[in-house]
Amino acid sequence: MAHGCCRRALWERYWKEGQKKDSMTGASEELGAATVAEWPAGLAAVLTGAVDQARAAIAEVSGTDAVGEYLGVAYEDATAATHRFLAHLPGYQGWQWAVVVAAYPGADHATVSEVVLLPGPTALLAPAWVPWEQRVRPGDLGPGDLLAPPADDPRLIPGYLASGDPQIDETAAEIGLGRRRVMSAWGRAQVAQRWHDGDYGPGSAMARSAKRPCRTCGFYLPLAGSLGANFGVCGNEMSADGHVVDAEYGCGAHSDTPAVAGSGSPIYEPYDDGVLDITERPAES
Repeated sequence: MAHGCCRRALWERYWKEGQKKDSMTGASEELGAATVAEWPAGLAAVLTGAVDQARAAIAEVSGTDAVGEYLGVAYEDATAATHRFLAHLPGYQGWQWAVVVAAYPGADHATVSEVVLLPGPTALLAPAWVPWEQRVRPGDLGPGDLLAPPADDPRLIPGYLASGDPQIDETAAEIGLGRRRVMSAWGRAQVAQRWHDGDYGPGSAMARSAKRPCRTCGFYLPLAGSLGANFGVCGNEMSADGHVVDAEYGCGAHSDTPAVAGSGSPIYEPYDDGVLDITERPAES
């Protein structure tokens, strides 16, 4: 197998070539066309003719018959060339086997230098690695999990600073009851925008179909502080019970929703079995 530095160099080279050309063989043919004629007689033929040797090397290294279609040869220099084959491996769609062979002037056969697996132009690659703190999403936190805020979280400020919300500042300043950190004005603005654009905001399907907003509903419990002007908690167990809702959100369970007129089915008359005559069944003869 290839050494780390060689493998990386080959990987970068073939990946760049694959991005520039849609054809898997075009880059290989053009790479050495201008210089092959200037190399020692017979050396290019030895390197080019090592296809079967390269295929056997792949089978030996991989331990499986994972060699597909031959894709062509590219020349590294006057004494080395790379043969490429399509890889038939589960999970490596579009990848290629690259076998580097070398020979010296006058040699009658080539020697296999390295065998590597490289991504081709249409290779299926794993997604870029993302740090864990960027992978955490709302709803991922479970019982017993710990999730500390970032060191310089802009959503929070020290409790002894003025946050801009009188009610928060009053609570934070209480001796012995104050919080070490409270939400900053920037953090509250982010919260307000998220709630406004969420499932309980005025743009949701439920709100668009409602005739009355939450701000006029008897089940609407406004929040304290600066957010109370635009948000509250729904207290109707048949609706958004316990959820923070936008004042302009609405649903069909508004406290002023009129009762349905009439009773029973609007299509059929009620069936009264109290007016039936009950008779005995005649005896069988």
